[in-house]
Amino acid sequence: MRKITALLLLICTALPLFAAVNERVVNNGQLILQDIPEVPLSLAARVAQYQNVRSATFQDWTEDGSGIYIKTRFGNTQQIHRVRQPGGTRSQLTYFSEPVGEVRGQKSGRHVAFTMDRGGSEDSQIFLLDPTTGESTLLTDGASRNRILLWNHQGTRLAFQTTRRNGKDNDVWMIDPANPENVEPIHESDDGAWWGPGAFSRDGRYVLIQQYISVEDSRIYLKDLETEQMWLLAGSETNPSANRIAAMDHDETGFYYITNSRGKAAELAWKSLDRERPPIYITTDIAWDVTEFVLSDDGSRGAFITNEAGISRLYLLDTDSDRFEKVEGMPIGIYFGLSFNPDNRRLALTMNTPQTPSDVFVMELGKRPLRGGPLTRWTYSEVGGLDTDLFVVPEMISYPTFDMDGEEPRKVPAFVYQPHGEGPHPVVVYIHGGPESQYRPAFSSTFQMWVAELGAAVIAPNVRGSVGYGYDYLSLDNGYQREDAVKDIGALLDWIAQNPNLDANRVAVYGASYGGYMSLASAVHFSDRLSAAVDVVGISNFVTFLENTQDYRRDLRRTEYGDERDPEMRAFLQRISPLTNAGRIDVPLLVVQGENDPRVPVSESVQMVEALRQRDIPVWYMNALNEGHGYDRKENRDVFQQAVMAFFSRYLVN
Repeated sequence: MRKITALLLLICTALPLFAAVNERVVNNGQLILQDIPEVPLSLAARVAQYQNVRSATFQDWTEDGSGIYIKTRFGNTQQIHRVRQPGGTRSQLTYFSEPVGEVRGQKSGRHVAFTMDRGGSEDSQIFLLDPTTGESTLLTDGASRNRILLWNHQGTRLAFQTTRRNGKDNDVWMIDPANPENVEPIHESDDGAWWGPGAFSRDGRYVLIQQYISVEDSRIYLKDLETEQMWLLAGSETNPSANRIAAMDHDETGFYYITNSRGKAAELAWKSLDRERPPIYITTDIAWDVTEFVLSDDGSRGAFITNEAGISRLYLLDTDSDRFEKVEGMPIGIYFGLSFNPDNRRLALTMNTPQTPSDVFVMELGKRPLRGGPLTRWTYSEVGGLDTDLFVVPEMISYPTFDMDGEEPRKVPAFVYQPHGEGPHPVVVYIHGGPESQYRPAFSSTFQMWVAELGAAVIAPNVRGSVGYGYDYLSLDNGYQREDAVKDIGALLDWIAQNPNLDANRVAVYGASYGGYMSLASAVHFSDRLSAAVDVVGISNFVTFLENTQDYRRDLRRTEYGDERDPEMRAFLQRISPLTNAGRIDVPLLVVQGENDPRVPVSESVQMVEALRQRDIPVWYMNALNEGHGYDRKENRDVFQQAVMAFFSRYLVN
């Protein structure tokens, strides 16, 4: 047992098992802690190494294409920085107490548009930054939710998604940043769906608009801003499929998009603006999902990323021939944020591996579209003095679950982080949110802290309903099949019990958002096989969640979980909700919440905590008054991570 774990055990075991609620407030009155022990300075200092890991993500090129804008944190929150050369100084441009959200450089201009909310409310406002002077100007009304920024090619108009009209619907509007009072709707929504801008034509007359109804049904429209006509180009009500805008082509005869309309993996395709012409499927020889595509400004080349069993692969595309080639020699990791610079000779991307945090790399490109050149690292993010060569690289496994896939037992993919040394090791099962998401083996200082300091193995399963494994797998948790995903966790507990290097008597579950629901549901069904559970901003009751989540996302969530207004579905949702079954939970819980959460309201956590305390179940509760759906501020994340360490030390590893 490591010294840090022994210290935590000494502290935690000194507490009474069923103490009355003991509340204290930290971080200038913004973080409320109930029944959570104080962490000694010695522990905080050791854990601080893991908490002082930084990252840098590419946001855009500077106006002349010689430098880049990134987001990184040097204080408490992520802010905009400029880097002028590989390994150059990260010059900070914004200094807000709130974290910066989206960042989009102005086309044909020097300004930068960005979003920022207050206290995690997600009511983001749009600001215009002059990087020369550092001055920022508010463009939006200060009250509505504004996001999904898209500049036209002239840099004279900015399209965005907003709830400004009625606070409920996701409309698409357009603003003149030079005269913010000149703002008008492009498309007004009345169906509860997600609508957002996707791509402008080069002359600014046309804009592609994305409609998202569900993970299985999304459509693409073209809007003529002069005639105000709009017509459907991809997707349909009668034959739903997922279709995502990638780019308008250079000669404006068609557009690139990512689609699973043929019932296969998500493919890169090109579609004419002529509605009668069928699409051309480009990546027919690739059996994996295309996750991202970018087109160079001159239209001569493209680049796209695939997700191959959780690992990213980068490809270059010749748009004249539709030929593509994989870029060889790339590090194994996860890539995102592709962007060609203005002269189309450089390709920027953010790269993340299990042993390195996100940093920005730039590839020099040859004259030929398929010729990839040297890859140069532009940012070097700090890792708190840790030796990342000692970090555990996860192993990808699959385990059999309770049902069949044809004639064979269905397999659930998972990533396993095994500690060094002999077992059996305690286990933390990490369940991703979404639900239509996917755990991928990204850099995680938190996982490595659990592995190194607690000696715990970490297993991250992609239970049914996860993306990346085909449409059938994605739909297996829909509607009345919701608890089949929970059964996949039960099957994982069976697999752990059969692995001699893992300790089936010391297993905890951890999840956030939908993963928080999964953590609570696992505690309902498997309390006799678990030692502890952590619920971060999780759903405790589907009915109250659907009734209280923000108006602009309610219909989207009904599509995923079911419509609580239907009596039969309402009864089902009530029956499977963890709150309804709180009497079956018999493991200690750590519940973490943000007061301003617009997605999973704070009431979801409060009602769960109260129900468990009535039964004298040990509950540690944390609520940040200046956070929303998760903790963005470093001072809150630090206390949260220390509390998780103390919680696992008391209830898991001892």
